[in-house]
Amino acid sequence: MSRLRAVAALLVADLRQRLRTPRFWLLIAGLAALMWWCFPAYDRDYLTVSVGEGMRGRYSSAWIGMVAALMYSTILSLAGFYLVRGTVVRDLETRTWQLLVATTMSRGGYLLAKWLSHMVMFALLIAAGLAVGLAAQFLRAEDPRIDLFELVKPVLVLTVPSLALTAALAVWFDLVPWLRRSAGNVLFFVLWVVLMSFGVSQADHAPGAALPWPGDPHGLLVAEYDLSRAWPAVDAGKELGLSIGTQALEGDSPVLLDWASWHVTAATVRARGAWLALALLVLALAVPFLDRFAAHVDRPGKAQGDGARLRWLDALLSPLQRGRFGALVAAELRMVLRPRRAWWWLSLLGTLGVQALAPAKAMAVAVIVAWVLAMDVFARLVLREHDTHAAALVFTAPGMRLRLLLVRAIVAIGLAWALTFPALLRLAVMQPQAALATLVTGLSLAMWGMASGVLVRNGRMFELLLLAAAYVGVQGGLLLNVAVAPMTTLQWHLLGLPLALVVLGVGWNRMGAR
Repeated sequence: MSRLRAVAALLVADLRQRLRTPRFWLLIAGLAALMWWCFPAYDRDYLTVSVGEGMRGRYSSAWIGMVAALMYSTILSLAGFYLVRGTVVRDLETRTWQLLVATTMSRGGYLLAKWLSHMVMFALLIAAGLAVGLAAQFLRAEDPRIDLFELVKPVLVLTVPSLALTAALAVWFDLVPWLRRSAGNVLFFVLWVVLMSFGVSQADHAPGAALPWPGDPHGLLVAEYDLSRAWPAVDAGKELGLSIGTQALEGDSPVLLDWASWHVTAATVRARGAWLALALLVLALAVPFLDRFAAHVDRPGKAQGDGARLRWLDALLSPLQRGRFGALVAAELRMVLRPRRAWWWLSLLGTLGVQALAPAKAMAVAVIVAWVLAMDVFARLVLREHDTHAAALVFTAPGMRLRLLLVRAIVAIGLAWALTFPALLRLAVMQPQAALATLVTGLSLAMWGMASGVLVRNGRMFELLLLAAAYVGVQGGLLLNVAVAPMTTLQWHLLGLPLALVVLGVGWNRMGAR
């Protein structure tokens, strides 16, 4: 009982820390409001969850719950990681862990409390989304009967194991020293992409086929197999496909079918239970390593990277030392570049080489990779005083608030352009419009990164959005791939720049005043 009380006390304290800011509740409301997009009216030209060719269930409680479960199991398993991580790192960096370890609290209880805190956050998001789903069921009026059990059942079966694994991984990524920052954010995004395809290649999509155990982490195969077994009005032997995301109907109306309940089979329970058990096992495996990882805490002011040994960096920056403004720029560049590890410099050299020598498509991908390498600078450069609690000291100098903002904007924009310099030279000769789009995109990324940093007080949101945009851009999508439609990319970034500047200016003043 004493251990349970300790876990409960730590859980409550962690939740109070998270829930006490209005920013959190605005985020909950905003993410819940996005669920309305998942329930389009009958006359809309798109679907978000469909089975077969343009078929979906009428908006019954069961279908509302299934749509919410599938969307949250996939999207929240990614976005939720960036939302909840950081609490263990905060305890380590603020030395709270040293106080906790002196009590009778067990290591397992501490990690369990952190995991439960993540799950409670997910539960609040899901509850808000289900409330939006009930509103959609009432307003769409396709099936007005409310069945709370059928509404919640898909979330419990499909979504909870998926988010449990995300919460356990968030604890691990907070513990392992080199995964605590941007490198961990990138690695988790890659891991999420891999897990999305896990088990799909072994699946037999024909109706009546046996579910391959244990399915996939997000429950997509479970949903597809159960729907293929129980979906009405399907020709015998016809394969069904479960589609999640925006599917254009191209002028056709969706086919609405009655689907008022979901019969969960024993195979489904075993498959989803296996993933929940794996999440708990992953969490338990972190317990023996907690003390070892907790001993590794970054110390402000210590140059830890291989950039600290680059003598040419000082020689390169020496001309900037002649004026006060230039000295600030040089100091910021040193603090940005010195902590860089050898792998970062090698990756940068590789991307610069590809930009200079590879074909146009590979060059465009190398430009995107170069921006990803600098994403922590874009998102976290404005947060140094916030993270070190030095704002009250730094901003006492006359005019320092505006001067420091300008310096960091110059550093971020300059880095965005410098990392793409070989591509800029080639595009200036071959495709001037693409060169201009590259310059504007780099400017936009720097400004939006700084704006998101002062808005949400951390860099994870921007890093998630940049990684998602980079993933789409590598596959030929717009926004970051300047070689596909440079003028369209240019226009989108120019339209967003004024808003980024307003957010950055307002947020910087508010952050500096605290």
